[in-house]
Amino acid sequence: MYSGTGIYSIPEASRLIGVPTRDIRRWLFGYHYLRKPGDAASRVESAPLWEHELAHESFDEDVIGFRDLVELRFIREFTRAGVALSVIRRCLTTASDLFGVTHPMSLPRFKTDGRTIYAEAVSEEKNENSLVDLKSRQSVFKDIIKPSLYDGLVYDADKRHANRWYPSGARAPIVIDPARNFGAPIIDATGTPTSTLYASYTAEGGDQKALTITSRVYGVPPKAVEAAIRFEQDLKRTVH
Repeated sequence: MYSGTGIYSIPEASRLIGVPTRDIRRWLFGYHYLRKPGDAASRVESAPLWEHELAHESFDEDVIGFRDLVELRFIREFTRAGVALSVIRRCLTTASDLFGVTHPMSLPRFKTDGRTIYAEAVSEEKNENSLVDLKSRQSVFKDIIKPSLYDGLVYDADKRHANRWYPSGARAPIVIDPARNFGAPIIDATGTPTSTLYASYTAEGGDQKALTITSRVYGVPPKAVEAAIRFEQDLKRTVH
């Protein structure tokens, strides 16, 4: 039913993209705040940045889809650069209308057209009538939208949606594919979950002998097992 969508709990998404769970919830499920502390009448609702892929499905916990996961990586970079959420929201709205998709930042077109979209969003935020600082804003945009953000992303034939992601780079053996294993990280050639390989490696003692045993038991080349181990170890160091 969910093949091609991927299913990620908020903690799982947090591990994979390095975004705190609190931020993911705020960005994709909305939040509220009080303009005046203690005054319920001053409550302000902030809507989600976009409607996530599984918003109309019923699960026991909050979950999101693959495209949400990919898009959140870009939101992460904007926030790290200090861009206001209101500016990010305008960027998303404008880009969605322009490109005709719900998750525009991860598209190749956003690397170029996004410069103008970002500049215009900043201008609206400051209520300016002209883009007098367009050059400097484009420079900021360049710092945010790094080529590495697109490395490892594979798109459909129309380049309208990312449909696979190689999180360690296109030449690495690990892929996150929403059409396989519900989008969990796997070894591309064999479909073996990286978490399974890591669990086997640690259970066998976490040494070179354990790596050899894991490779033989699961029929995965030793170098791919090593990549899975490094990947899972990096995930465990990721902020939640």
